[in-house]
Amino acid sequence: MITVMAITSKRTRFSRRLPDHVTDELCNVLADKKVYGFNDLFESVFANLKERNAVSGGEEMLRLRAYEKLQNLVTRGLVEKIGKEYKGTDRVHEASSAYAAEQEAAAQD
Repeated sequence: MITVMAITSKRTRFSRRLPDHVTDELCNVLADKKVYGFNDLFESVFANLKERNAVSGGEEMLRLRAYEKLQNLVTRGLVEKIGKEYKGTDRVHEASSAYAAEQEAAAQD
């Protein structure tokens, strides 16, 4: 009996991350240096996403995703949490997809 073994070769995979519309809108809204409660912040983000036709999964699921992403921005120091309100720092743009693309392009040059 002959056993055939699968030979796996190393492949270089091209991985392209899709833009994160929720984080991008959080960055856009928080970039204007106003202080927002979460509900006001979410309403602005939700309205902008609806306008761009980038809403999927329903409002409650989007609210949970937005809250999780907002907390990640707070942890990274890009958003300041003041009690139950949030304010973008000068570095909030660093979380956007456009900034990540710029950094990747600069690294390849």
